[in-house]
Amino acid sequence: MMRSLFSASTGMKGQELNIDVISNNLANVSTTGFKKNRVDFQDLLYQTLKEPGAPVANGATYPVGIQLGHGVKAVANQKIFTQGEFQQTEHPLDVVIEGRGFFQVQLPNGDIGYTRDGAWKLNETGLIVNSEGYRILPEMTVPPNASGINITTSGAVAVRLPNQNELQVIGQIEIADFVNQAGLKSIGRNIYIPTGSSGDPIPGVPGTQQLGEIAQGFIEMSNVKVVEEMVNMIVAQRAYEANSKTIQTSDTMLQIANNLRR
Repeated sequence: MMRSLFSASTGMKGQELNIDVISNNLANVSTTGFKKNRVDFQDLLYQTLKEPGAPVANGATYPVGIQLGHGVKAVANQKIFTQGEFQQTEHPLDVVIEGRGFFQVQLPNGDIGYTRDGAWKLNETGLIVNSEGYRILPEMTVPPNASGINITTSGAVAVRLPNQNELQVIGQIEIADFVNQAGLKSIGRNIYIPTGSSGDPIPGVPGTQQLGEIAQGFIEMSNVKVVEEMVNMIVAQRAYEANSKTIQTSDTMLQIANNLRR
């Protein structure tokens, strides 16, 4: 059986995955704090029919050999953690991280999740939570009689209370970073959890230890660029089409061989 049939099939499978990733990127173009994915490919094993440098008669050697590849495989689906654009909202609980770092939230199972989504809300008791109701860590409660919320670049959260001239600090936002951000595992809801590849979280105060600073009244948009993804989609579609043509050509060649008569 012709190798090209199987090599081209791996190419089609690879481009199917590529289209899946691109479609997910485009679907999340308006998702707060979303980070786009990229598929990395590798070529498969080679069958060596003639070894490069193998000896020939009279002490000569082959300058090049003959190696036949067996297609392609996807080896990674990597998150690209470049900064997304900031959108001004003027909402006091909307914050962004200007630089590296992740907000920390308390997951229902007791673990800590990490997110770039800084669109915070208040629950019924005044706790600062995300859209899923997960509490920001360290926990902070806004008093019901507070008239305003102020968040500094270093993450200090203060409110103005009645009959007080000075702002009252109610908590400190801490963020965390990882040696290998791409090693984090996405679990949906704009949340990541650490893995053995990401390394342990490195918590700290915003603006220290190479962590980003906090900006109030903004949200970080997705870092997906629509035009770039559309171009990637066209390339993937044409690559899929070319591989399908290879299968058709190989099938035609086999048909010709089967129709040979003595």
